[in-house]
Amino acid sequence: MSSSNQTLNLKLSMTKPKLHLDMDASRRDLYQALLSKGHDVTRTPNPDVSQDASDEYHLLWATSHQRIVFSFNIRDFIQMAKKHPYHSGILLANQRKVQISRLISTLDRILTETSAEEWVGQVHWINEWI
Repeated sequence: MSSSNQTLNLKLSMTKPKLHLDMDASRRDLYQALLSKGHDVTRTPNPDVSQDASDEYHLLWATSHQRIVFSFNIRDFIQMAKKHPYHSGILLANQRKVQISRLISTLDRILTETSAEEWVGQVHWINEWI
């Protein structure tokens, strides 16, 4: 099998990542834009995650549903990643430094170009893709 066929087969077997917007990142316009691009996204609040849910609950809930957590709550999620190193991924951003249009296009690219498997146990900054 050629190298390009092996790469194609590997990409086909990888799972598309799913995203959870925690309370800090739970903008309706962001959520709707990502859904309209065909991504599997949840936001807070939802039937399983209340508006006042703790960061730990967000991370554990997202992990149990194989979702990357996206948050502007940098300090708390870095601590949570240390406490719970086996998670489905954490993506962090500085709220004041990213415009909504850039955020939508960057999250779209991340959810399109990466796989769920690449995110397990990982903490990334959105700036890595900007």
